Amino acid sequence: MSLTSGLKSPRTPLRRFLDRELSAGPKPLRADFRARHVPDRVLMPPPGIGGEAGTIGTAIDQRLRLAFTAAAPVDDASLDGIAVAATMSDTLAGDRMGAVGAELVEHLEATVHALSLDDRRQDLERAHDEEQYLARMLLAAAWFAVAYRNWYGFTFTPLYEAAREDPATFTLARLLQLPDQVLVDDVVHQVHHAVGGPLEFLRQASTPADCRGGPTFPGARISADADLLVDGLLLDFKSASRPHNLPQQTVWQLLGYLLLDTADRYRIDTVGLYLTRSARLVTWPVEDYLDLLGARRRELQELRRVFADLLAGCQADADPHVFGDNPAADRLVEELAAVIPAGHCHVCAQPLPAGVTRAWCSAWCHTRQTTLRRRGWLPAQSAASVTVRP
Repeated sequence: MSLTSGLKSPRTPLRRFLDRELSAGPKPLRADFRARHVPDRVLMPPPGIGGEAGTIGTAIDQRLRLAFTAAAPVDDASLDGIAVAATMSDTLAGDRMGAVGAELVEHLEATVHALSLDDRRQDLERAHDEEQYLARMLLAAAWFAVAYRNWYGFTFTPLYEAAREDPATFTLARLLQLPDQVLVDDVVHQVHHAVGGPLEFLRQASTPADCRGGPTFPGARISADADLLVDGLLLDFKSASRPHNLPQQTVWQLLGYLLLDTADRYRIDTVGLYLTRSARLVTWPVEDYLDLLGARRRELQELRRVFADLLAGCQADADPHVFGDNPAADRLVEELAAVIPAGHCHVCAQPLPAGVTRAWCSAWCHTRQTTLRRRGWLPAQSAASVTVRP
């Protein structure tokens, strides 16, 4: 199971659980984000990058992680992708991709450590030619990551096409020639854009020991890897061309990472986004994040427990063609519905102010209840104690 795939469709059990649990939806959080995301300048993607936008995003994510901690110079998805590419049916091309991938890992590790990218005595950015070379290696590693995440998509990458076309001449030097200069420049420009901004201030206020790049969640029944942990701050990097937008999937994804830390291994107390094209950092204390989303269960460990029950009980990222195609998952989502006792708001499940007789606690919840009822996430009528249906 994958957190990312489980958030794409409103029909998956994962989305249905979160959509029902987060009574306010993304709108209040999005408004708060936009009020605080005030960029001086936005770096627009260069013309012609097309389907390589994701490759650029993966490369800049890893480059910024390495500025905080160089403990893992190559991300797990790239390492797994190299292993996948090496097992392709065309033995010669597969062997060459595996061998060149291993060389890339060795070369990238040596370069990262030689440049001491996480040394706080040096600036976040290195010399231009060094950044250009790093970008080429990170873009190549990002193509290998595609092999792990989407084998079919990998067959359209320049890496795969070059290895299949002429395995004998597919070397590390050839691989590093493949990234178009416009892709390399875009990664380098985003690194430069971070200099002197809030991300660099955060870096200076931390130590490598405080940081963890690409944190995963052992024991979770769904695959997910966040971008960076900095002493209790869970941070996700986004290289979207329109950073002022905040898609619902991004909001839910950040919460998903938080909920997957069921053992509180990372002691997360703050979540945030760094927008690489606007060089802006926006963070929220966990309590504020849950409040803005209208989470019906505000006690984090309780919400984590119920989320774990959902993942243990069904294929949470399964996308049925129509609602009702997966009755077992439907029953589970219903069983996990928040129970709203008497004296609590029928929308957000929080206690009503003393003396209030209405079923909602605020003007926002009053407005929101119409939408939730239409979607079947509220009872048709008030009751002393109700279970909110999915």
